[in-house]
Amino acid sequence: MASQGNNTQHVVVTSTKSVGIAILLTLIFGSIGMFYSTVKGAIIMTLLTIVLAVVFIASNPAMLIAHFPVMWLISIIWGAMAVKSYNKEILAAA
Repeated sequence: MASQGNNTQHVVVTSTKSVGIAILLTLIFGSIGMFYSTVKGAIIMTLLTIVLAVVFIASNPAMLIAHFPVMWLISIIWGAMAVKSYNKEILAAA
């Protein structure tokens, strides 16, 4: 008896991420909230925030006041863009 190919089809279901949730998490938690949208970006922004905070404390503590809102805003934008990129990749693969 000849062996027949087993043509099984596998379906992978992956849900998209919410831009609103990404923005909300970064609004509340800053760069830590980016772990929802991008792990690599969250690690980069968290480390960068810590390093810059130490530098500003050592050199000019007044700059620390301007540092956190800027880093927070960058985290929000980066998180939202990462979710949009992720969703685009998921939908393109479908």
